[in-house]
Amino acid sequence: MSARRIVCVGEGMVELRTEADGGCHLGYGGDTLNTAIHLARLGCDVTYATALGIDTFSRRLLGEWAREGLDCSAILLDPARRVGLYAITLDEAGERSFTYWRSDSAARRMFSLSGSAVIGDVVRSSPAVAFSLISLAILPNDGRDALISLAGAVRNSGGMVAFDGNYRPALWEDAAAAGYWRDRAIAASTIGLPTLDDEIALSGQATADQVAERWSTLGCGETVVKLGPLGCRLPDGERVAPSNLLLPVDTSGAGDAFDAGYLAARLAGEEVQEAARKANALAGWVITHKGAIPERTQDAPYFQFAG
Repeated sequence: MSARRIVCVGEGMVELRTEADGGCHLGYGGDTLNTAIHLARLGCDVTYATALGIDTFSRRLLGEWAREGLDCSAILLDPARRVGLYAITLDEAGERSFTYWRSDSAARRMFSLSGSAVIGDVVRSSPAVAFSLISLAILPNDGRDALISLAGAVRNSGGMVAFDGNYRPALWEDAAAAGYWRDRAIAASTIGLPTLDDEIALSGQATADQVAERWSTLGCGETVVKLGPLGCRLPDGERVAPSNLLLPVDTSGAGDAFDAGYLAARLAGEEVQEAARKANALAGWVITHKGAIPERTQDAPYFQFAG
């Protein structure tokens, strides 16, 4: 078993992006999917756990994810549902807004399909698992319980459990529900990857220090607070700023890339400072390209960091 093996759990969707000429580009994305693909590009052994339909788009995504190097053996197929869809709209500063069509997506049933035991087996046998608040948001309560239970099992066996507190209000019935499930996930995690803006919106905590203290109190000791263009706050309070801050073209997926850079380094046994440096570099590269998962180019940090 690879020491750099990890399972990412969540939802991958069709991405529709409007181009400057008025045309549309069809791709794919989703927070944990983005992280999974970046991890694979960085040389990790990555399994993606979710559910897709049997429609044309689902099968196309399955093939493309496999070509990216993901192990797709824990992707279930639901004949009654389809893959979700989202559209990205960018403003002049590269900041994005999203429109979603995912309320009836196959991923919502990943823990209730007949083959769902496969996901449990794969997660429990892995030395590391990563999921997010969005992973929880799309699931019914019994699915949320199942995912947090699996995370706890990995943690109890000495494994790495990484949790990103991605908060999307539109996916939750109210903030109280989101906060409840977030806190349960934090307690099951060993590495926390919250974003300050999300924590301000959900809990009203105004500083990275307050966020880190709350997550640590709930049981997640290694908490790295993402600060956008300011970099991140490490568990010891040190701030690590990006070495090269370029004007963003598209900020989609920046936090997901940060997660991948950080986790790949930590899985390789690197210290948190070096992991943060690599995470900042990968996120910085992503925002200078269009789409949540840009095509690999010669300037991509993968070639410097992999291995």
